[in-house]
Amino acid sequence: MKKWLWITAAALLFVMAGCGGGGSEETVEGESGGDSGGGKPESVTVYTAIESDYLQDYLNTFKEEHPDIELDVVRDSSGIIVSRLLAEKDNPKADVIWGLSVDSLLLFEEEGMLTGYNPEGYEKLQERFADQKNDPMKWTGIAAYMTTFSVNTAEMERLGLPIPKSYEDLLDPQYKGLISMPNPASSGTGFLTVSGLLQLHDTEEEGWEYLDKLHENIGSYTHSGSKPAVQAGNGEYPIGISFDGRSVAQEESGAPLVTVFPEEGSGWTLEANALLEKENIKDSAKTFLDWANSESAMQGYNDQFAITGIELGNEPPDSYPDNPTEQLLENDLYWAAENRIEIVDTWVEKYDGKSEPEE
Repeated sequence: MKKWLWITAAALLFVMAGCGGGGSEETVEGESGGDSGGGKPESVTVYTAIESDYLQDYLNTFKEEHPDIELDVVRDSSGIIVSRLLAEKDNPKADVIWGLSVDSLLLFEEEGMLTGYNPEGYEKLQERFADQKNDPMKWTGIAAYMTTFSVNTAEMERLGLPIPKSYEDLLDPQYKGLISMPNPASSGTGFLTVSGLLQLHDTEEEGWEYLDKLHENIGSYTHSGSKPAVQAGNGEYPIGISFDGRSVAQEESGAPLVTVFPEEGSGWTLEANALLEKENIKDSAKTFLDWANSESAMQGYNDQFAITGIELGNEPPDSYPDNPTEQLLENDLYWAAENRIEIVDTWVEKYDGKSEPEE
C-alpha cells in the first residue's frame, strides 16, 4: 500500500511542479546536422538528471558521432524526472533514460516500465555497473558518486576546531549546529548517505542510533545534494555532507574548502541508463544507449565522476584517494531500492523538523 501511495504522490508532485511551464525543466534542443538524404532525421526523446554544467558537452560529443539523429533532451532534478516518468507510465513520452540514479531505475523495473537491451560494448562494464539479474539488461551504470564532507578550513581555524575525518567525528558535540546534510526524501545524495550509514553498521537499529546522534549536530537538512557543499564554501554551515563531484568542484573553484572522504568509507550509488518499454522502440534510441555506454562517452563522464562504468585508467583528481573505488562501502543496491520507502518514511518521521523550507 505504501508503495502505491508513494507512486501517486510522486505523480502529483510532477503535476504540481508545472512540468509544462513554470518548473525548473530544461529542454535541450537537438542540433543534429540533419539527414543527408533530405529527409527528417529520426528523433530520440531523452529524460535526464545529468548536471546542467556538463550536459551540453556530452551532447556535443554525441552529435559529432551521430549527426543524423536528432535529440529532444529534457533535463530536470532527479525527483521531478522520476515523478514525470511515473505520471507518464501508461503513455511514455521518453524513449531513453540517461543518467538517473539506479535506485529509481530499479523502481521502474518493478513497475514494468523498462525493456531489456545490451548496449554495444556492455561486456566492458565493471561488474557493479551491470544489471546482474536480467539478460538482456534492464539498466546499465555509467558512473558512481559517493558521500563526502565539504569542510570550510577558514571557519574551522576561526572556531579553533579540527577537521572531521570520519562519520564518528561528526558526532562530537563541538560540531553542534555546524553541519548541513541533504534530506533523503528529496535528494539522491541524501538517500545514498543514509542508506550507506544503515548498511555500514552491524544492524539497522545501530544505524538509526547513529543517525539519532548525528541529528543532534545537524543545523539544517537541504533539498539538494549540492547545497551543503555550497553552504560550506560560503561558511553558512562550515561542514557540508555532500557528494564527491560537487565537493571537489567547490574546492577547485577557490572556496576555502577541503574535501573529506570519510575514513569508514562512503555510501554511493550509480548514475544509470535504460530503455523505456513502449510500443514503438526506435533503433535510434538503441544507438543513443550504445553511445551513452561507450568508452568515448565515459571519457566525458570522467570529467565529472572519478569512477566510471568502464575502467579508463585515468588518474583521479588530486583531492581523491589514489584508488577511489576502494572508498566505496559495501552497498546492496537492490536492498536499498526495496527498502527505500520505509527508510525515507522513518527518516522523515524522526528528523524532518530540521529540513529547510522547500523552494
